[in-house]
Amino acid sequence: MSEKPDYVPGLAGIPAARSSVCLIDGAAGKLQYRGYPAEQLAEHCTFEEVTYLLLFGELPTRPQLESFTAELARERHLKFRIIDVLKQLPESGHPMDALTAAVAVMGMFYADGDHVEDPTFRRLCAVRLVAKLPTVVAAWHRIRRGDNPIEPRADLGHAANFLYMLDGKEPDAIAARIMDAALVLHAEHSMNASTFTCRVTASTLADPYAAVASAIGSLAGPLHGGANEVVLTMLRTIPDASPEAVRRWAEDKLARKEKIMGFGHRVYKVKDPRADILQGLAVQLFEELGHTPIYDVAIELERQEARPRHRQLHAGVRDQPRVRLARAPARAARGQPHLPSVAGLDRDRGSYGPADRTTRLSSSGRRERTKKPTTRAWVSSFGRHDVG
Repeated sequence: MSEKPDYVPGLAGIPAARSSVCLIDGAAGKLQYRGYPAEQLAEHCTFEEVTYLLLFGELPTRPQLESFTAELARERHLKFRIIDVLKQLPESGHPMDALTAAVAVMGMFYADGDHVEDPTFRRLCAVRLVAKLPTVVAAWHRIRRGDNPIEPRADLGHAANFLYMLDGKEPDAIAARIMDAALVLHAEHSMNASTFTCRVTASTLADPYAAVASAIGSLAGPLHGGANEVVLTMLRTIPDASPEAVRRWAEDKLARKEKIMGFGHRVYKVKDPRADILQGLAVQLFEELGHTPIYDVAIELERQEARPRHRQLHAGVRDQPRVRLARAPARAARGQPHLPSVAGLDRDRGSYGPADRTTRLSSSGRRERTKKPTTRAWVSSFGRHDVG
């Protein structure tokens, strides 16, 4: 009789797929989309360009980007009955639950298509999900406060339109650009729990809306995307941002051997590369628009935790780089496509395995035949393994 396979809690570290979409090197703190470093994409490209890259494998040409941007803008609106569904939900409900419900309902209202194996239908579903999710989030933000949703604007870029739908005010260029960069940095993260959940649901040939709704449910958990909310809740328990108050709070936590959320990552053995970039962007944003109390507390807490006596607890704490946003001009906030300087992007093909051939855009704008990079997608984390 053959031996039984070893038990692997949560399937951690098990290669579950071969993918050309994303590469994570946790030891080196490296994150790449389709071979491009995420930090370079955040600096040089808009969210619309990166979405195109992730969906179709290559950065778009200018005509492709203009067509794709216009397609996203056309699909931003929601059917009024989806808004009605949101209005029936309890105002005290969690936003992620409202988002899960709305995406599941979308599958009933946008069921036009033959089958999930039809690539045209899958493409349309992907475009609609990217375009409509910001509208859902902004609508729920207003509904639960007793306000009517604000209609999207086709003349604004993806990030700027989302900020506009929150309060009806056209955002500052720097706020829109930083939101755009944040969306880029959160656009892809390999085989995490929500991606795996989505793939399991989709493998049954359920429609894409059901698959994404299940992924959102997974993402909401406090051991996955919901960890951000846990950090904010934790920061609000710190009395003030003075060094003395923060130090007393942190030392009390450590003395009781309690976790200080927001430091460390299950995959990255050094500081999450996205955190470096987002911190640099936050510095720019708050220098421009002013600080908030919770931001000041967070800055002081990291400074305290980076002291020598705490540094061994939180490996990889280092100064954050300031990402230059000038290469992706502010006009992108108004929905005007921007073709990135591809010559300025460093596409890494050496860290991927061999696969089929595809094309890429050269610095001169010509299409060139190259190897399409692939890598194993490793299961990184499925939360606790001692339940159920």
